[in-house]
Amino acid sequence: MSGDNGDTALATTVRVQTDGDNILPEPGDGFVVTPYVEEITERALAYLKAGYPVHFAGPAGTGKTTLAFHVAAQLGRPVTLIHGDDEFAGSDLVGRDAGYRKSRLVDNFIHSVLKTQEEMQSVWVDNRLTTAARDGDTLIYDEFNRSRPEANNALLSILSERILNLPRLRNAAEGYLEVHPEFRAIFTSNPEEYAGTHKTQDALMDRLITIHLGHYDRDTEVRITRAKSGIPKADAEAIVDVVRELRTVGVNNHRPTIRACLAIARVLAHRGARARWNDPVFRWVCRDVLDSDTAKVTHGGESVMPQKVDEVVGKVCGRPTKRPAGGPSQPHN
Repeated sequence: MSGDNGDTALATTVRVQTDGDNILPEPGDGFVVTPYVEEITERALAYLKAGYPVHFAGPAGTGKTTLAFHVAAQLGRPVTLIHGDDEFAGSDLVGRDAGYRKSRLVDNFIHSVLKTQEEMQSVWVDNRLTTAARDGDTLIYDEFNRSRPEANNALLSILSERILNLPRLRNAAEGYLEVHPEFRAIFTSNPEEYAGTHKTQDALMDRLITIHLGHYDRDTEVRITRAKSGIPKADAEAIVDVVRELRTVGVNNHRPTIRACLAIARVLAHRGARARWNDPVFRWVCRDVLDSDTAKVTHGGESVMPQKVDEVVGKVCGRPTKRPAGGPSQPHN
């Protein structure tokens, strides 16, 4: 009896749904809640719970990312974090073809009949945006305008029609993903930054509710500085007042930021120094941290910031006035 051969070839697409690397944020012990922070949080939550994505826009050092995590923690959902990147393509957000799987089944149960079946599978791997939309995570897209506009196109249908388009999976009958009803999105950007950023398409900005952030009020900055360093209140107030005074130097100058307050305060705490004019540690750390060239204030081609820093430190900390040589001493009351 002659043998029979049966050969079958199949081509399919298999989708790999990753578990993701999301986190569940919790309010930290050092997070400072003031009326300013509460008001911003309340506004953002009102928009998010109504189904609208929120966009925190502001210069560096205004706490955009910290606020985004704080607001996300109030929603009680896992967070998926994405940092904007000029190298991103749409596949870096949505997913990509990750290769092929090939399998071959040989059936020779009946010795005179040989059957073979070959299957070629294209492997698709979901990326973070797809995972967040599928599972109902809160998406935090930090500095999203650092990604090219075309990379963010997938967000348009997610934020409006609540559908994610996956064109490469249409042959597998998975070309569309219905967005989870608990999915929410928080974006951050620095509109003042010019290096490494892109102009965002109007179609995306039209879908976002933008909350413009400036620097914190004085009370919030003092409390943050104390919470992050442990220095006395009087020292924190002096540091914050010096930094806030220097923000008025130059044109459209947003520096120094709250990060400068924290750097000075932490060095003082480490060295056991105080925010006083006669403390040499305080004076040199202020010069080093606050001598920024962003203000671009010059005289004769030279920066005047070092002198300005000394002047402001003296003004805030009560720089002692010198008595004329040989003059009478002032009586003590």
